[in-house]
Amino acid sequence: MQDLAYTPEIAASTAPLYAKVKHVVPEIEWPVFAPTIAAINALKHEKHAVILAHNYMTPEIFHCVADFVGDSLQLAREAAKTDAKILVQAGVHFMAETAKILSPEKIVLIPDIHAGCSLAASITGADVRLLRQKYPGLPVITYVNTSAEVKAESDICCTSSNAVDVVEATAAEHGVDTVIMIPDEYLAQNVAKQTRVKIITWKGHCEVHERFTAADIKSYRKANPGVVVLAHPECPPEVVAEADFAGSTSGMISYVGAKRPKRVVLVTECSMSDNVAVEYPDVQFVRPCNLCPHMKRITLPKILDSLVSMKEEVTIDPMIAGRARRSVERMIHLKS
Repeated sequence: MQDLAYTPEIAASTAPLYAKVKHVVPEIEWPVFAPTIAAINALKHEKHAVILAHNYMTPEIFHCVADFVGDSLQLAREAAKTDAKILVQAGVHFMAETAKILSPEKIVLIPDIHAGCSLAASITGADVRLLRQKYPGLPVITYVNTSAEVKAESDICCTSSNAVDVVEATAAEHGVDTVIMIPDEYLAQNVAKQTRVKIITWKGHCEVHERFTAADIKSYRKANPGVVVLAHPECPPEVVAEADFAGSTSGMISYVGAKRPKRVVLVTECSMSDNVAVEYPDVQFVRPCNLCPHMKRITLPKILDSLVSMKEEVTIDPMIAGRARRSVERMIHLKS
């Protein structure tokens, strides 16, 4: 059993971490978080492990125990570069699978095996095979927010930031004017507005982003005159049309860092606003709070338990992993 008392020693050793997050983590909560944070940081060094934290993790995870932070593909690529033996994915299951795909020799753990994703769950490998039968000869472009088996059935992967380039390059490579893009219907529709390539979509949605409406954006502007609205392209097209900028989580973070708007609203999962606010305290964040219930399954106690008990380990059939890796690597090596 870990001794998780909030002692003066723990208070002193974690003080620099709290100084960083104090304006997004209430002081009354820190004595609860600090002992677990200290235990995690000690144990990961002892076990030669690293923690990969997605942009949607809460600040006490994102800023206080993570070794690498970012979107799912960023995390997997950074994990592949490290010599750590153990990767702990603070995110959802498809992210852990992507890390395993790119680091097959490493042990990949996810603190809650039930941390899924409505978008990834919207399609299966069998669905992709049926799509190929229905549209013979058309290439299949798969968003990285999918399972390993779906990636394995695809020609190439894409992210929300490079989707237009992937669509155009893939259509040109295959000599077609139409591609299949799965599973996010709204991302595909938003990409279609930026290219002449025709896109066949799949009716998958992110349960966080699909809840935003154009009326929401108008109400944010009315309540906060001058606010800059940044939207994720998994939002419905009418939401993206109302925004000042649409981009991936990394794209939104870069926008805030470069432009330093006085007041901004990030139309995405709400923990990201807290994480970006830590880095840019001079920016005022309007926080519409759409939480991802799957991301919120990952907590500090579960991360600690994962390291102590070495659970839950993510494994992928080597045949599936190899085919999935080719789809991811084709995207990584794409010359746009």
